[in-house]
Amino acid sequence: MIDWTAVRGEVVAHLQRLIQFDTTNPPGNELPVARYLADVMSEAGIAARVFEPAPGRGAVVGRLRGNGSSKPVLLLAHMDVVPAQRDQWTVDPFAGVVRDGYVYGRGAIDDKGMLAVNLVVILMLARAAAEGECLERDVVFVATADEETGGPWGIGWLLNACPELLDAEFAINEGGRVRVSNGRTVYVAVQTAEKVPNRLVLTARGSGGHASVPLADNAVARLGRALAVVHPRLEPARLLPVTRRFFAELGPVWPDPALGEAMADVASADPARRRAAVRALSEVPAFNALLRAGISPTMVAGGHAPNVIPTEATATLNVRTLPEQNLDDVVRRLVRRIGDEQVEVTVAARGHDAPASDFRSPMFIALRDSARELIPDLPVVPYLSTGATDSAHLRRRGVPCFGVLPFPLEPGDEQRMHGPDERVPLAALEFGTKLVYGAVRRVVA
Repeated sequence: MIDWTAVRGEVVAHLQRLIQFDTTNPPGNELPVARYLADVMSEAGIAARVFEPAPGRGAVVGRLRGNGSSKPVLLLAHMDVVPAQRDQWTVDPFAGVVRDGYVYGRGAIDDKGMLAVNLVVILMLARAAAEGECLERDVVFVATADEETGGPWGIGWLLNACPELLDAEFAINEGGRVRVSNGRTVYVAVQTAEKVPNRLVLTARGSGGHASVPLADNAVARLGRALAVVHPRLEPARLLPVTRRFFAELGPVWPDPALGEAMADVASADPARRRAAVRALSEVPAFNALLRAGISPTMVAGGHAPNVIPTEATATLNVRTLPEQNLDDVVRRLVRRIGDEQVEVTVAARGHDAPASDFRSPMFIALRDSARELIPDLPVVPYLSTGATDSAHLRRRGVPCFGVLPFPLEPGDEQRMHGPDERVPLAALEFGTKLVYGAVRRVVA
């Protein structure tokens, strides 16, 4: 029997300590966290190795040995966090304050909450093994740096420096969601694929001169016209297997009957019903982003003086393509829509695709069964995430990865991620630990 009250206290204590390490990236400074995690695992008899990819940057790999009859399972999370603007918080973002049933702090959701859960799960499995339980595979705990900026000192470095340590049959990482609506847990979304982040730059050119004489080919105005064409237009919809399954399973339980019907119709054999369903779902920004490549203008620049017409103005577009979608096709469509030879579209950064993980995998099934043990008949669906995670690196190396932020969160709390007063409910930490422990135990014991 597991004393889950004691386990929750253990998770909360570790999370508070992890938050108290300021790992704002940049600069990151994850090395002290890596040493803390390694010390905790070493005291429990788990072999742990700390890496320093660059001065102050850290990574740790811990391994609980099984009998080797099956390949390992990875528990992955990252140690760095995004910046916190102290004046916008009601508590110190790096104090790990517990208040009104929540743990507050930068990283409470992303991703130190998951880090604390993974740590306690491997400790629990080590205790079970010490009491005689047979583990059929190694459990590998991995904590990385530099995830928030996609920089060179994170999972990519670890995979290049020591890929043999991360060789596994499957992995669990962040990336999914446990959705709560009006106090009821509605579904668990397990990330099995993710969109590819790219960056384009629009450069508009025109005649320069004194601002007192307006010019028809003003570069700033030309850029504005180009953005007005690009932004509201939608890329063609593509229904991937993961998206079709996501909508089809959620349709019958969705709170809004009209949207639920549209979700169900995505899997219809009738092309007209499918088209109507896509139109309806496209009206919801979060669902629209699952159906097609997304294009978001994020930065504009141009000019050096208020009374001078510049010869050039630029805009940055964040473009998220679907898996296996050709970015060059998106660029060609943009050029045609803009229809101005004086506006150049260039690729500033090209992302790398990763294969989807199979939602028929034993790891997905274990997550589903673990969730339904906690809440019977809870829908557990595969999910294409619009954001990028470390999972893509593993998938490209042949390790299927399943993303599940395991904490049931109301929309208001989920929106605090990366924002002021980021927090996670104590009850959600307990649920998340039960979910991950139950899933891992199903595939190792």
